[in-house]
Amino acid sequence: GKQKTAHGNQDYTSGMERLLALSGVALFALACPGGTQPKPAAREYRAHGEAGGAAFGAEYLVRSIPGGREMHFTGGYLVVEVAVYPGKGQPLMVAHSHFTLRLNGRKQVLFAQSPGMVAASLKYPDWEHRPSLTGTAGTGDAGVIIGRPRSSERFPGDPRPGQERLPRPPRAPDAGPPGGIEREERQPPHEAAIAAALPEGEAALPVSGVLYFAYRGKTTAIRKAELVYKGPAGSLTLRLLD
Repeated sequence: GKQKTAHGNQDYTSGMERLLALSGVALFALACPGGTQPKPAAREYRAHGEAGGAAFGAEYLVRSIPGGREMHFTGGYLVVEVAVYPGKGQPLMVAHSHFTLRLNGRKQVLFAQSPGMVAASLKYPDWEHRPSLTGTAGTGDAGVIIGRPRSSERFPGDPRPGQERLPRPPRAPDAGPPGGIEREERQPPHEAAIAAALPEGEAALPVSGVLYFAYRGKTTAIRKAELVYKGPAGSLTLRLLD
């Protein structure tokens, strides 16, 4: 009976830690509506079409998330940039749920995932425990851990990362930016995942952003990819990869 109670308390604590972490990501998502810069016209995207007076453009980014001047990689999701151009004087409701990704014909259909979940998977990668090879090397009391994944802070003040006492990786001295020009601050991957997401809501002007589709398989196995839209403007299929 005691063992069962202890196990229940552990599950409750773990659940609260995840809830606090997800709450932080959700608050950030609300503060950053995000999106990308839409191109001048839908036809400038590799895949484009029209439905119900609105125009749509899309581009398959494989697993890359645009983040300013750099791209971030997400191993568990496929990324599609979508642009929506409402008709003149015809505001259009835009939602992630209006889009699905169809792979290799009709063999596999993926639904758009919440940007918050994608951000959480990037910020807390050790939530998903995968098999890994860990080894040690050293002489006497000095040792180096090889292949062990580093733990992320699960919630503010989490003592776990500090307790592991991993040595800091060596880094070259920073001489500072040339000519006194300030270097642009790098956007963390989890923030980029939310900032680049397709804005949801009623759009009177063109909007664009990325959609995420959970996919663990090999991208080389994808021979055909189609983005399917079913929403207030009707239905439309855009061929991303063929």
